[in-house]
Amino acid sequence: LQNAFAECGYDRKYAKVSLSNRPDLCEYQCNGAMAAAKAYKKKPIDIANAVVEQLTGEHASSVFSEVVAVMPGFINLKLSEGFLADYMNGMAADEKLGLGEPEKKETIIVDFGGANVAKPLHVGHLRSAVIGESVKRMGRFLGHNVIGDVHLGDWGLQMGLIIEELRDRKPELPYFDENYTGEYPAEAPFTISELEEIYPAASGKSKVDEAFKERAHQATLKLQKGYPPFRAIWKHIMNVSVADLKKNYSNLNVDFDLWKGESDAEPYIQKMIDTLEAQGLVHESQGALVVDVAEESDTKEIPPCLIRKSDGASLYATSDLATIVEREEDFKPDRYIYVVDKRQAMHFEQVFRVAKKAGIVKPETKMVFLGFGTMNGKDGKPFKTREGGVMRLEKLIADIDEAVYQRIMENRTVSEEEAKETAKIVGLAALKYGDLSNQASKDYIFDTDRFISFEGNTGPYILYTIVRIKSILEKYKELRGADAKVVPIRPAESETEKALQMALCRFGEVTESAFYETAPHKLCQYMAAVADAFNAFYLENKILSEEDAAKQAAFISLITLTKRVLDTCMDLLGMESPEHM
Repeated sequence: LQNAFAECGYDRKYAKVSLSNRPDLCEYQCNGAMAAAKAYKKKPIDIANAVVEQLTGEHASSVFSEVVAVMPGFINLKLSEGFLADYMNGMAADEKLGLGEPEKKETIIVDFGGANVAKPLHVGHLRSAVIGESVKRMGRFLGHNVIGDVHLGDWGLQMGLIIEELRDRKPELPYFDENYTGEYPAEAPFTISELEEIYPAASGKSKVDEAFKERAHQATLKLQKGYPPFRAIWKHIMNVSVADLKKNYSNLNVDFDLWKGESDAEPYIQKMIDTLEAQGLVHESQGALVVDVAEESDTKEIPPCLIRKSDGASLYATSDLATIVEREEDFKPDRYIYVVDKRQAMHFEQVFRVAKKAGIVKPETKMVFLGFGTMNGKDGKPFKTREGGVMRLEKLIADIDEAVYQRIMENRTVSEEEAKETAKIVGLAALKYGDLSNQASKDYIFDTDRFISFEGNTGPYILYTIVRIKSILEKYKELRGADAKVVPIRPAESETEKALQMALCRFGEVTESAFYETAPHKLCQYMAAVADAFNAFYLENKILSEEDAAKQAAFISLITLTKRVLDTCMDLLGMESPEHM
């Protein structure tokens, strides 16, 4: 279209093409003649007619089967079935389904917003894990070097609380004997379940016992200053906790390249503050060190960023900035993506501004805050257990697996063992899809019945479609045996066949926009559209009973590509499909 506009003497920029909002009339449309009419002082329909003539005349484009100008100046386009089939075959032959390499290969850090050490993962950790994992996978698939960092909360007051609670429970441990000079034990003085009970007990105690709270505060400072016995306890907490976190994250099909925490930023803090001071960016305010980050163009008030408290203690902003210094030294990222609760938006706005102002990151480095909403119960309030406590993530996953298992057993055709395995795969997809299909920044209602339903825009519906295709392909192999040849996808002969091909050809464009706009829900919408298009095609064309062997083989090639596209999308979102359902 750009060439056609240029041939007619109009600027190429007017050749914007979009998906048609009237699919009954055409597949794509171009409204550029309207905008060009103003610039060239002509009637839009005259411009549209000239462009159409260019596309349909003696040098007619092989891309279109129909190009029409309609009043007052729209250009309606339909793709040629032959062109579309060629594109399908190009996708099928390509490892990345037709997705080219990025113009520039970026190094990208995805920061998963940090679970806290010594506490079990709860439902509040679900979103950063599944959204972060999908963003990481999409970036890698596009060809970028993406590094996922769990960024653990491992350096705050909870450490002092655990140390002092441990002192009260087991004062005989060598860590609390000031005269002890030997090696500290290699074995941790607690198991993960004991540790998970120690922290809430200590936290509760600190709310009613001022002296205990002060002891915990002092213990935290001693730990941060490098006091060896407390460092030894801290290492035990880290080892026991991280082993458990790794297990829990892997149940979600989530993994990290870096298991760093706030503690890793500690050695960089002083250097970072020195840099800010040398640039004259910090000033004192009520004894604390702050950096002004407000700009004249701001439409809302952006308070100064607090770098160090009056008692010399570090804050979140301190460790987040020092972490950026560390990442710049280690990786020099082109893009940072922080997957964090949207209520942290102001904090990250301040941190990003300081990082740019102080030249910690280059002016062109992209710093993206992907703030997510909360997962709520049916009452519209943050999701809780029946007892009103915070639900552990393990329990949530077990509950949804059990609900899927019951659904499978209602009309089962498989053994109990296979049903249990299938329930795990389907349960995880139901959970992740239920989360990812919502725009990240929106709150959503967690509804097990809706999430595990096989109808509507759900994980099980997509899985069921993939399993249905697997089953057709298996039966086709049995049916044709050695005669099952791979043939090219053919030009579509029916509306539903063309609609399926049209859906498949959007894969690359959707994947790119889902990543660059940090919007995994776009990939979910796309999968649902492909599944709908396949199911409509399947209902209209009896694939396995098709008597024309060549036509049947072409159908098989088309649905094989459909399965690959759906499987790839599933993988990009961190899900997989079972063999049977």
